[in-house]
Amino acid sequence: MRLGLRALRWAALAALLPLPTYAQGGGMGNMPGMQHDDPDKPVAGGGKLPEGWSARTDRDAPLTNVKFVKMGDGWHFTVGPAVVVYRASDNTLGNYRVSATFTQTKSSGSGHGEGFGLVIGGSDLSGPKQQYTYFLVRQDGMFLVKRRTGASTANVNEGWTENAALNKADSTGKVTDEVAVAVQGGKASFAVNGKEVYSIDASKIDAGGIVGMRVNHNLDLHVAGFAVQKM
Repeated sequence: MRLGLRALRWAALAALLPLPTYAQGGGMGNMPGMQHDDPDKPVAGGGKLPEGWSARTDRDAPLTNVKFVKMGDGWHFTVGPAVVVYRASDNTLGNYRVSATFTQTKSSGSGHGEGFGLVIGGSDLSGPKQQYTYFLVRQDGMFLVKRRTGASTANVNEGWTENAALNKADSTGKVTDEVAVAVQGGKASFAVNGKEVYSIDASKIDAGGIVGMRVNHNLDLHVAGFAVQKM
């Protein structure tokens, strides 16, 4: 009888403990099939892409909540689900540099940082064997280098890492960073605002292939100067 009462007490205590939540698409421990308290927001006017561009959302979420449009000399994202956008013509081999300046215009409202940045070495981006390496920054001054293979992802660096080269968001959640990846002489260099924050042997990542941009969920983001240069 004592054992039964003890088990009941433990069960009651467990019921009071909070369950873990998992953020989408940002390299923050996303668990397929898990429920979370930060759902993708609906986006008015989504579902269409500029000519020549393709997109792939995390877990193949509907593109109806992805708005990606030409705006001035750059591009503007308003997204619910995390998304990768790319052009098949931006296919790189050998030595190259890809860069863009990202401005998160306001807080995502999620209560935690959401990453955005560049994709390199992409292959089968519309299929089940999608593969790429991505370099993200976020509003708290941290960066991440990660790889995706199919439905799985794995950190390349040690995970989200703070670096003084990155800017931090102001009180409204606005932040701007120039993000670049250069592959040259067998080395891949990852830089923010002109300063290298990480480097690795290019053979250990996805270096050759399609390059593009990645924006994690519930972000409003402007991108200027997206460019790919042969070196």
